[in-house]
Amino acid sequence: MLSYTDPRKADKMTEECGVFGLYAPGSPVARLTYYGLYALQHRGQESAGIAVADGETITGEKGMGLVADVFPDTGKLDQMKGDLAVGHVRYSTCGASAPVNAQPLVVRYRNGALAIAHNGNLINGRLLRQQLEAEGSIFQTTTDSEIIAHLVARSGEKELTAALKKTLPQLEGAYAFILMTPDQLIGIRDPHGIRPLSLGKTASGYVLASETCAFDLIGAQFLQDLKPGEMVIIDRHGLRFERFAPPAEPAMCIFEFIYFARPDSNLLGKNVHLVRKRMGRRLAREHPVTADLVTGVPDSSLSVASGVAEELGLPLEMGFVKNRYIGRTFIQPSPEMRALGVQLKLNPVRQIVAGKRVVMVDDSIVRGTTSLRIVEMLRKAGAKEVHVLISSPPVIAPCYYGLDISSSSELIAARMSIPEITREIGADSLGFLSEEGLLAAVDLPEEGFCRACFNGCYLVKPPEDREAPNWSGAQKNRRCQSVGLHL
Repeated sequence: MLSYTDPRKADKMTEECGVFGLYAPGSPVARLTYYGLYALQHRGQESAGIAVADGETITGEKGMGLVADVFPDTGKLDQMKGDLAVGHVRYSTCGASAPVNAQPLVVRYRNGALAIAHNGNLINGRLLRQQLEAEGSIFQTTTDSEIIAHLVARSGEKELTAALKKTLPQLEGAYAFILMTPDQLIGIRDPHGIRPLSLGKTASGYVLASETCAFDLIGAQFLQDLKPGEMVIIDRHGLRFERFAPPAEPAMCIFEFIYFARPDSNLLGKNVHLVRKRMGRRLAREHPVTADLVTGVPDSSLSVASGVAEELGLPLEMGFVKNRYIGRTFIQPSPEMRALGVQLKLNPVRQIVAGKRVVMVDDSIVRGTTSLRIVEMLRKAGAKEVHVLISSPPVIAPCYYGLDISSSSELIAARMSIPEITREIGADSLGFLSEEGLLAAVDLPEEGFCRACFNGCYLVKPPEDREAPNWSGAQKNRRCQSVGLHL
């Protein structure tokens, strides 16, 4: 049976954070950063913060909750004067959900002030923290982000770029950092580019963000994605690009296309909505279904559902209405209340689904609990049949790079076959998009993506203190084809 082991954990792959940075002299940088964080709100709803620099000092405001909760008085933003700003929205996968862990993290050390916003997870973060503490460092937070501050302070380099070049090679895992001094903004992407970070141009400067949808909201023009292992330095002299690591095999998390990114964002030159629509068409070809209508689970599955409906020649209907005031992280502490939580988020439209054979499209099945509840809701609303199509392959292996899946025991596809999952969630049929179909829909070289959660092949070696995936014999026979991948 399905079980609930941790009341905080949602039945989705849950992203780490969204980061935003702006260098725009003469512009209301705090307010523009506020708008940018609104565009990135889907990447984290636990805390938010903005720090502003005026050439001499850094001041900041952060707190728990949504962007609007932390900044209810937007007039206060106009009092945060400066030419640079960095912002952050957070979902905690490393470090507790607590006010002290909200970002940007603002620190002061012998070479000045520094603000840090981080998206990702350091797989050697625990080891680095232990080493630093053994040498006398005192930590104020439980996040990975504070580690880089200590390493920079201890680097012996006065100039920040030099300190980072000395520090960053010590980090292992996934990271996109935006750092801000009183007069400089620096964007950093890990050597494999697991987490996205894009650069744009404003009327008076430059902007960095996890997704390009943030550029659209503030009227910025997309310039380029940061290359893996690259840092960009932005100040009064303009742009400067420097490498801190030699070129490595790129491996952006493919779940950015499946679930994390907003449909109006572009990743690696591809529009997310159009990629998801192609996923839907391929999914329908791989798993043709005889049915009366197609419906998607709002919001990330709607683009996929449109592709499924077109390929099957079926009407795309609004089978669910979503409560827009319930965030992705709405979790209650008991199974009964969690079941109610799904109903509070989604309500089936009885007049649409009653008596119909319904194709229900979703982006992933992680623990299986949400799929079970949604199928139950459709049946209670009168659906005659419920056929579930999933726009990702089965998730069989943990992620160590910043997603909230750290144990294979949490994953239903690591414990059950597809027929068993079908019975467990109460569906009439269940189909997952194949890895080949997913890559065909993305239409980019397959070696450019991390797909470890689907095949257990880790480009960056997992930490030694984590459990080995315990998938079935058939899954054990999968082989990592690319050189340097770790089983």
